Amino acid sequence: MDDARHDDLDALVDAIPEGWSRVRIDGQDWGVTRTTRAAGGVISVDADRLADDERFGANVWRTSDGTVLRPCEVPPEKVMHFLRAASTAFSR
Repeated sequence: MDDARHDDLDALVDAIPEGWSRVRIDGQDWGVTRTTRAAGGVISVDADRLADDERFGANVWRTSDGTVLRPCEVPPEKVMHFLRAASTAFSR
């Protein structure tokens, strides 16, 4: 899979609280876990829809060339949709 680069990725990931949180997205409750490693250079985001078994994850790498999204077995667009919705929900 190619690296996915997004200009707003840093702000979206920063809006997700560290650790486990509950967030409502598109009328569904999700559990989201953010784990930061390597002095902030690698961030993992794992999302679990609480009503069923849908789940996905992604890693975000902050490199000298910019921030890179590496989704795990889902399209980058799905992760970005989730991050945008979660960012909005957490900023309320």
